[in-house]
Amino acid sequence: MSPRLEDENPDRLYMVTGGRSNVADDGFDLVTLIVSEGDPTPGMQSEHARILRLCQGPTAVVEVAAELRMPVSVVRILLCDLLDMGRITARNPRPAPAEARLPDPDFLKQVLVGLEKL
Repeated sequence: MSPRLEDENPDRLYMVTGGRSNVADDGFDLVTLIVSEGDPTPGMQSEHARILRLCQGPTAVVEVAAELRMPVSVVRILLCDLLDMGRITARNPRPAPAEARLPDPDFLKQVLVGLEKL
């Protein structure tokens, strides 16, 4: 059975991140999609290698954290390392255009009139 996240040894997390507790604005949010740009190399930190194998296809940051059973804050630090090394690409989902988010007011009025006629 895999250890639960809350059972994670804080000293291990400290070692994994090299003592870093956060990164400057990294642009990684929970739904940022990560894609590996190559295979792990010998001598690579095991967590970095796991991320590269996991992200063969687009994978959200939150999914990476869940799979590694690590806090998102730690995973973001590891992703920054990989991004700086050119080993991953990251892209945020594009928001829908503003006009696609809100229905047309005239259409809503027509629906309301139609409902009143029922």
